[in-house]
Amino acid sequence: MELLIDNKNGSVWDMPVSSITWKTSRIGKAGTIDADLIIETPLKSPINNGDIIRITDGKNKVFYGYIFESSISADSKLSILAYDQTRYLMSNDTFVFAATTATAGIKKIASDLQLKIGTFEETGYKVPAVVEDDKKGLDVVSKFLDSTLIATNRNYVFFDDFGSLMLKNIENMKIAADDFYIGEESLLFDFNYKKSIDSETYNRVKLVQDNKDTGKREVYIAQDSQAIANWGRLQYFQKVDEKMTSAQIKDLLDRLIKLRNRETKSLKIDCLGHWKVRAGSFVLIYIEKLGIKEYFLVDECSHKWNEGIHTMNLDLKVI
Repeated sequence: MELLIDNKNGSVWDMPVSSITWKTSRIGKAGTIDADLIIETPLKSPINNGDIIRITDGKNKVFYGYIFESSISADSKLSILAYDQTRYLMSNDTFVFAATTATAGIKKIASDLQLKIGTFEETGYKVPAVVEDDKKGLDVVSKFLDSTLIATNRNYVFFDDFGSLMLKNIENMKIAADDFYIGEESLLFDFNYKKSIDSETYNRVKLVQDNKDTGKREVYIAQDSQAIANWGRLQYFQKVDEKMTSAQIKDLLDRLIKLRNRETKSLKIDCLGHWKVRAGSFVLIYIEKLGIKEYFLVDECSHKWNEGIHTMNLDLKVI
């Protein structure tokens, strides 16, 4: 494990590492590094907020970001907190967009902040006009991606890859099973598997639209009677834009009931670590006793490296 700190003035220090925790989240959070270093003479290699931190492990490029906090104790342990560049999207601002794709909209937000942009895949679908006041940039990014998911059933993930912002379809984040998988005989320590209808599950969708010409409210409903009999009525309600046509509303109705009328399946696992895995990755999970052999999407990922031992905690979900 190599951890370099660059003070942007030409000095680069190779720091001795005691432990590292790297966390990524698929939605709404910046990637973080919590690291403990041992530094006997802090004045000879001072750590300042804003310094660049680069972490590699052999050929694996783990993290590139910026220090936001540091503290040192009497026993010479230096603790630092660093973020990748998505942290700069957590400031509030006003965002106004005419109808545009998530690709173009997110790229514009990042460009305005002069962030480094890598590969942005084309999402295709034009998200309706966006007007958001006093919102975090990262929340607006999530809104673009949520709208695209509902409209196209294509799921995209936005993340920082060693200093370059990326936008990728999750299908292109799949780790090949012959390269890496997690199972009872491969890496896995512990797991907790959950099926739920308590959140994100709806068997009745109700959309309403106010009609200024008639003074009435138009109501559109789609439901699954069998699912209602099994689970009780779980309703999703949304007021839609008055400019939407009846055909557009019915199309949205069909897409929402298809997307939401199902149990959510989630899995938490503890296992040996692999640097390829991050939030947004698709990973094959094989747990024979549960009859599970399928790809799960990584929602939250925490890598821990301590005294040469690399482990992971993963929050996963079925898509």
